[in-house]
Amino acid sequence: MRKILSVILVLAWGLSACAQQQDIKLIVRGDDMGFSHAANHAIVDCWKNGIMTTVEIMVAVPWFPEAVKLCNENPDLDVGIHIALTSEWSNVKWRPLTGKSSITDEDGYFFPMIWPNKNYGEDQAIKGTDWKIEDIEKELRAQIETAMRHIPRISHFTAHMGCTGMDEEVKALSKKLADEYGIAIFPEDMGVKRASYQGEKATAEQKIESFIAMLNGLEAGNTYLFVDHPGYDVEELRGVNHIGYNDVATDRAGVTTCWTSEQVKKVIAEKGIKLISYADLKKEVK
Repeated sequence: MRKILSVILVLAWGLSACAQQQDIKLIVRGDDMGFSHAANHAIVDCWKNGIMTTVEIMVAVPWFPEAVKLCNENPDLDVGIHIALTSEWSNVKWRPLTGKSSITDEDGYFFPMIWPNKNYGEDQAIKGTDWKIEDIEKELRAQIETAMRHIPRISHFTAHMGCTGMDEEVKALSKKLADEYGIAIFPEDMGVKRASYQGEKATAEQKIESFIAMLNGLEAGNTYLFVDHPGYDVEELRGVNHIGYNDVATDRAGVTTCWTSEQVKKVIAEKGIKLISYADLKKEVK
């Protein structure tokens, strides 16, 4: 009888493991917490009433203290540090925690962009300047340590506007610091696939339709990462823009509407998609 019971348990475990391998898993990541009051509360909305599973908090930004308070009021929310080396908006700016250096403009602000582009020349992009790796390391450490001092459960870090990929030396530095501070979770190294809207996304309605189209295209046995920026269409965000991106309030309010949509939740439930966080990824590889 014991042998039969053991066989049954092994078979049950095997079936469960096979079922888990066929699961569709999805990380829904909300970026830029702390850059505005509207973003802070939209992110919490998407966590409490929607499908968001992980948030990225910026440190050297105006609404960081409120973001810390909200994260600590929601202790089950998975939080990552969104390392920032730029201050891209025209009407609101932020400076490094470490003061004026080779990674700031003449006013002591971060440069608007990482890479020069058609709207921002070399003098407005950090890559076009004489930046020093020691200044970047000093700032990365300051942001990481500040975030972890206020939110000890920080699980990982990500790069605002792809800043840590600006140079191989910076990329190596960021990986070294992630290991040093115990926040090394890199989905791209764990077989996680990037997901994106499948269709138009100018309006909230289009976002919902295109997000659902994306959900319907996810394949069993894979883990996916979807990234966007929740916000609200309020006066604060209507004053936020940069050259090439002027509809910030409506665009980011559309993300909040999409991620709290009952239509979206229904499709996720019907397809049996498991919503997971970065912290869940870490548990899976232990």
